[in-house]
Amino acid sequence: MNKQSLPPVVLLMGPTASGKTALAVQIAHALNGEIISVDSALVFKGMDIGTAKPTLQERGGIAHHLIDILDPSESFSTGEFRTQAVALMADIVARGKLPILVGGTMLYFNALTQGLAQLPPANPDIRAYLDAQLASEGNLAVHARLAKIDPKAAARIHPNDPQRVQRALEVYEITGRSLSDFFADNAQDHALPYTMQKFIVAPRDRQVLHAIIAKRFHAMLEKGFLEEVAQLYQRGDLHDKLPAIRAVGYREAWAYFQGDYDLHTMTEKSIIATRQLAKRQFTWLRRETQAQCFETGQRNLCDHVLTAIKAA
Repeated sequence: MNKQSLPPVVLLMGPTASGKTALAVQIAHALNGEIISVDSALVFKGMDIGTAKPTLQERGGIAHHLIDILDPSESFSTGEFRTQAVALMADIVARGKLPILVGGTMLYFNALTQGLAQLPPANPDIRAYLDAQLASEGNLAVHARLAKIDPKAAARIHPNDPQRVQRALEVYEITGRSLSDFFADNAQDHALPYTMQKFIVAPRDRQVLHAIIAKRFHAMLEKGFLEEVAQLYQRGDLHDKLPAIRAVGYREAWAYFQGDYDLHTMTEKSIIATRQLAKRQFTWLRRETQAQCFETGQRNLCDHVLTAIKAA
């Protein structure tokens, strides 16, 4: 089967706050599509304001998948995302519709298009050892250790992402091989039976995005973001080591409720953390050499993207 005969799938990528969600809904209406969320935070129930989760009204009657599927006490691995996304794509295509994958979790996009390495299962003893090391030495020291063992993984993984740092160290402790070696030598067959059409939407001026991020976070506060986090904090079964609570904004708000930050500090740190997230997303996006790029807010943006999709 040649590429031209494969059914199309649209991948809409971009940094946080770049307008991907609204654009995806417009595309879905125009091309009879359904949306698959590629966002590691939107999977969690009860985390709506701080994740900028689209409301039912904003979804415009379009089916959205991989949103509100887990409790914040649970976790969602990259492998689980890929498995569910692949199944959803097949189902959507079978029903004669266009799958539109949209989000900013670039690790998920990478897993979908490049496949996943066969990694060893978690080892509870080693994980406990790494947890103790993290608690005693801190994020930076543990990340520095990873940089000595696996510089490529350390360059990809931010020091403030201890879960991924620890997983990379765990793989090394179990096997004596770096995570990057597994990705290079032991990748699964990742070819999928679709024509992947990749599009990136982002502001051309990074300062414009920074202003949008700040404005959006203040709007979240006005909508009740702290009240949302308070409900999670008061449950009693959640803690700041869980992936959900480590999400940008939630991590800082959690520290506010623990008394570590005042409101002003929490706000500033949340905005800075979101900017840092966007910076990491841009780093991933620069590797997407096969994607067509569009500017956030450009005139007739949806029409331009639709033209590009139809021409592919």
